[in-house]
Amino acid sequence: MSETFEGYERQYCELSASLSKKCTSASLLDGEQKKQKIAEVKAGIDEAESLIRKMDIEARNLPPNVKAVLLAKLREYKSDLNNLKSEIKRIASTNLNQAARDELLESGMADAAAVSADQRGRLMMSTERLNKSSDRVRDSRRTMLETEELGVSLLQDLHQQRQSLLHAHGTLHGVDENVGKSKKIMTNISRRMNRNKWIIGFMVTILIVAIILILYFKLK
Repeated sequence: MSETFEGYERQYCELSASLSKKCTSASLLDGEQKKQKIAEVKAGIDEAESLIRKMDIEARNLPPNVKAVLLAKLREYKSDLNNLKSEIKRIASTNLNQAARDELLESGMADAAAVSADQRGRLMMSTERLNKSSDRVRDSRRTMLETEELGVSLLQDLHQQRQSLLHAHGTLHGVDENVGKSKKIMTNISRRMNRNKWIIGFMVTILIVAIILILYFKLK
């Protein structure tokens, strides 16, 4: 997984947890304090949307198998952020009168605890999904690295085989040259032997003629 994506993701998870706490606090406040808390949440939501856009751009530049996992994770983050938007809109649009606030003070703590528990549960589920997705991405990355190492090993083997074939070809070429030279030498030897045979035959013929002439003149 991209380190840049992981950095954005870590920032988003921390920001999302902080916004959930601020939403819970805003629902218990009133007046200027409530407005200030709502403004902080809205600013945080804008920052969270910016982080999601950055993660989306980063994810789309990664390999297809990794990109699919990260885009699925981003859909979950966008869904969680939309829930936060709905929650802060509900809090901002609520116009409670004093009686309602008094009642909220009596029962609000229990409701806030329930809301907080629900948000914690969603955060835990998101964290669990994040861990599972991270494990799958690590497995995919390990598989890609193993495949890459296998490819490099095969290329090295093919290179060695090519070098062996080139060496064998060079050896055969050298043998062909030696055979050609030997053939020329044998041809020259054969020619010399034939020439020597003719010379010896000519000399023998001359000797025979000379002997015959000597005998002829002696016997005459």
